[in-house]
Amino acid sequence: MTRLSAIAVALMLLPVAGAAQEQGLPALTLSGGEDGTTYSLSLQILALMTILTVLPSIVLGMSAFTRIIIVLSILRQALGTQQTPPNQVLVAIALFLSLFVMQPVLTQIYDTSVSPYLDGELAPEEAVAGAWGDLSAFMLANTRQNDLLMFTELSGNGPYDDTADVPVSVLLPAFITSELKTAFQIGFLLFLPFLVIDMVIASILMALGMMMLSPMIVSLPFKLLLFVLVDGWALTMGSLASSFFGGV
Repeated sequence: MTRLSAIAVALMLLPVAGAAQEQGLPALTLSGGEDGTTYSLSLQILALMTILTVLPSIVLGMSAFTRIIIVLSILRQALGTQQTPPNQVLVAIALFLSLFVMQPVLTQIYDTSVSPYLDGELAPEEAVAGAWGDLSAFMLANTRQNDLLMFTELSGNGPYDDTADVPVSVLLPAFITSELKTAFQIGFLLFLPFLVIDMVIASILMALGMMMLSPMIVSLPFKLLLFVLVDGWALTMGSLASSFFGGV
């Protein structure tokens, strides 16, 4: 059955192949004129699909997502709730909070790059350069100078006269390194109060001679109660958002 299907598909593609030999491949059609180079619709779709392929890497490595998801994972570990909230919920929270944090940058990119490109006022190269300038400004504002200098020295291309001259190959690893450090610092501060509760419960159980009872089971309700009483989710989300708006 599979062989017959393959033969049928091949027969259906024969006329298309013949027409392509006579007329050329439209996907590679480029036309240059006074207004610049014009790309065919097929080539534009190919570029769009390529962008969609690397979009997860862009979201993870060039936005607020990395810091937020790491802090939320450490918070869940500190609470000791195992898989609650589940990974899907944490990813959804991190994604929506990242969109909230990145909204000013995304709005600026749309107003200065995407909208003029759709209206035919900007060439694709100019639109990409403008969008990267807005995004790199956000990344530089949240990148530590020490991390940026370290990768600049490793690359051997610096120092740079202006932050706008920092290349992608230097800015991306510096931004990721800075985000990891910031995320673990925030996670450490979140972990401390829950660690104190665990130590107090463990000391009380040891003093009562109940060493066979797991302190995690006893401390879990107290940690949840403390987290709810102080409105922990609101404090965590607000602190994460303000850490970006306030810079590093």
